[in-house]
Amino acid sequence: MVRRYDPDRRERILQAAIRVAGDRGIAGLSHRVVAAEADVPLGSTTYHFASLDELLVAALRRCNDDFARTMREGGYLADPAAGLADELTRLMGDWFAGARGPIELEYELYLAALRRPALRAVAAEWTDFLGELIARRTDPATARALVALFDGISLQVLLTGGDFDAAYTREMLGRIADGGSPR
Repeated sequence: MVRRYDPDRRERILQAAIRVAGDRGIAGLSHRVVAAEADVPLGSTTYHFASLDELLVAALRRCNDDFARTMREGGYLADPAAGLADELTRLMGDWFAGARGPIELEYELYLAALRRPALRAVAAEWTDFLGELIARRTDPATARALVALFDGISLQVLLTGGDFDAAYTREMLGRIADGGSPR
């Protein structure tokens, strides 16, 4: 039997897994479903990703990488003259101005770490990355608090299906960034 050289197969499988998880949630993810979506033999999915946890880790890492690229390309938090709360509010506003599917997928993968220990280190990479960026503009404890509020507001918007409230977000982020007092 001749093996076909397919250097992009792993990437196609990963992209298929992200699409499937985005459409069906991670509960709908299986090697068989991903193989069908990627149009590859079932054995290819298990060759490149021995377990579903490996596939989920790769998907979450890709989401993290996409977020980091968005941060770099959008210039978020890069201007020290811009207010920290203003910049974080701009980031969240831009994030929620797009389709919610990618954000929902990112948070579903992020929260899956509660029950899947294999995902915990990768989930922590996201909060560590954002915390490190914010800590360049403030102290580490305030940065952690801002990341927690960022996550909390994001989850509330996603879970309630509500609109992103930039004024509220700016005020709450400002209270933490500026030491607790309302403006």
